[in-house]
Amino acid sequence: MEESKPKYKKRWGDRVDGRLLRSLDPITQLIPYLMPTRSGSQNLFNFSIPTTELDSYVHRIREERNLPGFGIMHVLIAAYVRAISQRPGINRFVSANRLYARHGIEVIMAVKKELKLEAPETMIKFFFNPDATIFDVYNQMTDKITQFQNSPSEEDIVVSLGRLFLRIPQIFLTMTFAFVRWLDTHGWLPRILTKESPFHGSVLFTAIGSLGVPVIYHHLYDLGNVPVFVAFSTNRRERKLLSDNVIGQTRYLDCNFTLDDRICDGFYYASALREIKKHLKNPHLLEVPPQEIVEDIY
Repeated sequence: MEESKPKYKKRWGDRVDGRLLRSLDPITQLIPYLMPTRSGSQNLFNFSIPTTELDSYVHRIREERNLPGFGIMHVLIAAYVRAISQRPGINRFVSANRLYARHGIEVIMAVKKELKLEAPETMIKFFFNPDATIFDVYNQMTDKITQFQNSPSEEDIVVSLGRLFLRIPQIFLTMTFAFVRWLDTHGWLPRILTKESPFHGSVLFTAIGSLGVPVIYHHLYDLGNVPVFVAFSTNRRERKLLSDNVIGQTRYLDCNFTLDDRICDGFYYASALREIKKHLKNPHLLEVPPQEIVEDIY
């Protein structure tokens, strides 16, 4: 799926990847001046849910619809896409101390070619419409990941550009990156770069389970405009008393969110995270498009 096109006429101050929010209250507009960096504006949030019902749903859908590899990861990302369709404020970003509503939904995820320590890794970006179903999410992710894993070991445009930068003498490299940051701040980086860049998008997901460590809180990047980082794992198990008075093990989905506090207030964030949890607990709701798509303010 290609990236979404804006549905409105571009105005002065808009960017190629988002429109300027002009009706925000004065305090919200001033906050980026008080907290000018993304790394200095981070808030942390987490939740955990038992995967018992979610595992049953995943296995049923995998068999009934013949979807190999369908898993909790697809449900989680589909739930986040659905949350954006209902709470579009979490799809904003800050640039040049101003708030923008992103045009489309861009989900970034780290993917390895093989499950080996030395295997090359890249960041793959997926473009979703706000009416995407869980099957749209699965199909696009499966197609792109399979294409990457089966392709020759060729570098993507971001890695190639990085190698080019490393050829620049160190004394000039700092100046080069200062210029890149200046272009990025003003929205003047070529779209061919930001479309592939792992530093530009709605949210970045990382699966921690394969590392064998507890779920971390990943920092946000000051370069680019990604406002949310989600680290998740389904490795944790706890012994607990089940309904039939038998002690058993329960597996949990642990999600840690690192959020840019400037794009919306805590109450709005909490509401969006409740949307995510609602759809994780009722994943069948993701099988059909949302009844209504909420547009962000102007």
